[in-house]
Amino acid sequence: MSKIENARILVVATHGFEQSELEFPRDQLRVKGAKVDVATLDGAAIKGWEGSDWGREADADLKASDAKADDYDAIVIPGGQINPDLLRVETDVISLVRDFYDKGKVVAAVCHGPWVLVEAGLVKGRQITSYPSIRTDVENAGGKWQDSEVVADMGIVTSRKPDDLKAFVSKIVEEIEEGKHDRKAA
Repeated sequence: MSKIENARILVVATHGFEQSELEFPRDQLRVKGAKVDVATLDGAAIKGWEGSDWGREADADLKASDAKADDYDAIVIPGGQINPDLLRVETDVISLVRDFYDKGKVVAAVCHGPWVLVEAGLVKGRQITSYPSIRTDVENAGGKWQDSEVVADMGIVTSRKPDDLKAFVSKIVEEIEEGKHDRKAA
């Protein structure tokens, strides 16, 4: 069992992340005492998307290809349409997400973020939620889609949209504090 105050969490994102879906989890998890790092594709700051235009930059702590699942308790994938669409074609990102999963660590994705989980082959047989427009993608990958603010299935935490971020963060904390997740085939 791991306390959130001792947890290390990795947020992986690139340009076009939904502003609140990176900032709110990052900041709230830090307030709760976790050490949160942001990994980007090139290790440089990335620009968010807010409303109908580009938003603020988020600083990066490291390159995604340099991140190691062994150094963290959880990985968080923010949504937006652009960010996860770009991430899901990056082999380093997909391998990293799979490694978190294989090691029984918390894997969390919000909004369109579950696209990355689909690409990593993690949703088959799992209870999953997402932004409604990717429901068919989740179901076609074998996920059992639910219209709920947050869903957790063996340490895989998913949420639908910015309005659900408080529940998303709370469930991430709960799942981290449960400890390693022994994932049997779904």
